[in-house]
Amino acid sequence: MHCPFCQFADSRVVDSRTSDDGQSIRRRRQCPRCGRRFSTSETASLTVLKRSGVAEPFSRDKVIAGVRKACQGRPVTGDQLARLAQQVEETVRTAGRAEVDAHDVGVAVLAPLRELDEVAYLRYASVYQAFESLEDFEAAIAVLRADQGSAGHGSADRRESAEVQAP
Repeated sequence: MHCPFCQFADSRVVDSRTSDDGQSIRRRRQCPRCGRRFSTSETASLTVLKRSGVAEPFSRDKVIAGVRKACQGRPVTGDQLARLAQQVEETVRTAGRAEVDAHDVGVAVLAPLRELDEVAYLRYASVYQAFESLEDFEAAIAVLRADQGSAGHGSADRRESAEVQAP
């Protein structure tokens, strides 16, 4: 690591700490030539391979931008989208590969988006999974309903219980 002050080609690590999210390491360094200290941040790189063959760094902002379109007009906050993007990154990183396919990133979006908002999930899935007919939507909705029935905590169940409790 070059010293940013005198450009000396070496430095000594004085202190290392993991960042709050655990995804990076902050290091305090000292230059042996000029004695000045500086900080560096290290993260493991994660590259996304697109269908076109282009490789680009993983970006939470791109995940948020893609999901935001599906969430348009839905009661979803920016903080919820940021948490979703973090979940997606954690899921992709747990695969243990430095390069992941864009398809794998899209698959990693589906589960947390479904938990966040089912309508947004259907919108995203319809584009991502290339729904071609009403039957594709009906099949996806049938799966959501079946899962709600087995979990017993779907939005329809919440509406029904709210209606029963209302005076």
